[in-house]
Amino acid sequence: MVAEMSELKSTGEVAGDGKFKQLRVWPAIFLVVSMIVFRFIPTLVSDGPASIWMTAAFGPALCGLAILVWWLAYSRARWTERLAGVFGLIVLFVITMMLLDKSMLGPGAMILTFPIGLAGFAIAAFFVRNIFGFQRTVIALSVAAFAFASTLLLRTSGVWGDFALDLNWRWNLSAEQKFVNDLKTKDVERDVRFEVAEVGRWIANPEWPAFRGPLRDGTQHGPLLSSDWIAQPPELMWKIPVGPAWSSFAVAGKLLFTQEQRGGQEAITCYNADDGTEIWAQQIESRFDDPLGGPGPRATPSLSGNGLFCQGASGQLLKLDPQTGEVLWQVDLKELAKRDIPMWGFSASPLVIDSSVIAYAGGDAERGLFAFDVESGAMKWSIASGESSYSSPHSISVDGKTAIVMLTETGADFIAPESGKLLLAYGWKHDGYRSLQPQLLDGDRMLIPTGSGSGTRCIKLELDGDTWSASDLWTSRNLKPDFNDLVVFEDHAYGFDNSIFTCINLENGQREWKGGRYGKGQVLLLKESRLLLVASEFGEAILLKADPTELKEAGKIQAVEGKTWNHPVIISDKLYFRNAEQAACYRLPFADNPEPDQSDKRVLNGTAKR
Repeated sequence: MVAEMSELKSTGEVAGDGKFKQLRVWPAIFLVVSMIVFRFIPTLVSDGPASIWMTAAFGPALCGLAILVWWLAYSRARWTERLAGVFGLIVLFVITMMLLDKSMLGPGAMILTFPIGLAGFAIAAFFVRNIFGFQRTVIALSVAAFAFASTLLLRTSGVWGDFALDLNWRWNLSAEQKFVNDLKTKDVERDVRFEVAEVGRWIANPEWPAFRGPLRDGTQHGPLLSSDWIAQPPELMWKIPVGPAWSSFAVAGKLLFTQEQRGGQEAITCYNADDGTEIWAQQIESRFDDPLGGPGPRATPSLSGNGLFCQGASGQLLKLDPQTGEVLWQVDLKELAKRDIPMWGFSASPLVIDSSVIAYAGGDAERGLFAFDVESGAMKWSIASGESSYSSPHSISVDGKTAIVMLTETGADFIAPESGKLLLAYGWKHDGYRSLQPQLLDGDRMLIPTGSGSGTRCIKLELDGDTWSASDLWTSRNLKPDFNDLVVFEDHAYGFDNSIFTCINLENGQREWKGGRYGKGQVLLLKESRLLLVASEFGEAILLKADPTELKEAGKIQAVEGKTWNHPVIISDKLYFRNAEQAACYRLPFADNPEPDQSDKRVLNGTAKR
């Protein structure tokens, strides 16, 4: 027996008193390393399934649970140590959860707080593995307590495109809190002067009436702009704080329409394009705050006729008077569709076509896509159309026949706008959500962009009388956008392959080049100028040549500060750029550098209200 104990002591299996064993720590260290790997898998694996983001969200937490299993079953600690360690970790985590900033509850706790506390415990166990006494458990719990407590100093505004938490110090006010506090100190009534007749003409002929432009293809038509921002950099005209939202702008003359969150109020706002001052803001009692995407609406207003049509993140569909912001009618899609708010909110921008406004709700049975009368808000028809989509209804015309296209997790539905009849259900299931817009090519080919696991597909549409059909041409995994829409120029598509900017050939889907690392941003085509304007995830405006041979940057500026997922807009030489914190206007240089137009001196009499 003495000989056996001596042998065990020499190998470190048992301490001198025969009661405490050396800790087996390699499984714990393996799990800590696995936490790091899981965190970066979405970045490292560019062609995985659509659910690959879940590895970053859940992987570290699962490794934390595995560390608890290691401590209980495989650590070699005494049973009193094992029970004390698990009990201590549970108590520390519960106390931490009670003290965390509320923004950290949910993904913040799962992605950071719980894993970092368990990792601290495991790493400490590694360094005290040769201490043969109960104090090693006390030390490991102390380090875990410090690790848990470190997250009490933080708050989060959601995640970035690679699922890294958007962290800030807890004691710093958020951009939204600062914005709302500033609003309280401003006058709620002020005189905004424009000529009413001129405003009527702007609204009747909007330059950018809806999400991604008149055709929802992200294409700007206008004068030739300079491709050399180094010699002729953009000029900042104004920059203002705004409430959080992932909305873009609708533009009519001097009027900029957008949506934003203002505390417990969701606002549809109209700004003066000349100086960024607020003209009016209509607010409804509603707040959507997704712990991953952050607070605020997701959709962009649509301007048509005498109405501004807006989709709230919690399901409110409204028609407003674009001159005053007065609510003309309102319906609740959540109630009509008999569904809960989607994971990332109601995100579809309304589509106005003829006398109908089309809105996506994603309810079951016949409650997927709705059409409402533009004047009264009365429902015209509804039809089944998937249950998981963050895309917007899209209008196309093939051989003179118009159809509404709605991309969902099941594929693409083609629907007659006047009757709601299903013309074609093109099946292409995707393991996840779709949040992008289709692109019509050459009148009868259509791109269906989809995220990781599926890529982008090109189909050919054919009509035989009133019968629609589609055949597959190619599917490419060389362009796998997530929520980042693409643009098309001269037989090539430009967009984001995961988070890297890419160009593919539309004849076969083959990659031409892949280069710009702009995070998960958005892109706008300046067609006549043969340029691309990329809004990076980091708030930069990047000018690229629309060149299929290689990536050619022509300039870059820091347009706004903070995470940017919003679509930029260019009208003539004005770039309108926003994110969840700021909105800005830049004057872009013309190619021939003419003098700025000084003749547009339009004013309207009206009173802004909030």
